Amino acid sequence: MELETTIKHFYVYVLQSKKDHKLYTGYSSNLKQRLEEHKNGKISSTKNRLPVILIYWEGCLCQRDATQREKYLKTASGKRYIKNRLKNYLTG
Repeated sequence: MELETTIKHFYVYVLQSKKDHKLYTGYSSNLKQRLEEHKNGKISSTKNRLPVILIYWEGCLCQRDATQREKYLKTASGKRYIKNRLKNYLTG
């Protein structure tokens, strides 16, 4: 079975503000471009919380999976998952 190379991927990501240490969760089909938009203050949700750094990301094979995962990570359970997953990083 040959892997198709034209599959479009989607990424769910978590940023941390260096200003207030809060987390921001989003998704994109172009993670590199989206991170640049965040860093350049082009995203209204994070422009007043700059600088931000990427602390976590996941890849998905379809947009629906990415949006569902993003919604989950924004819930209390999802935030707990991220904090447990990044426990050593977030606690220093």
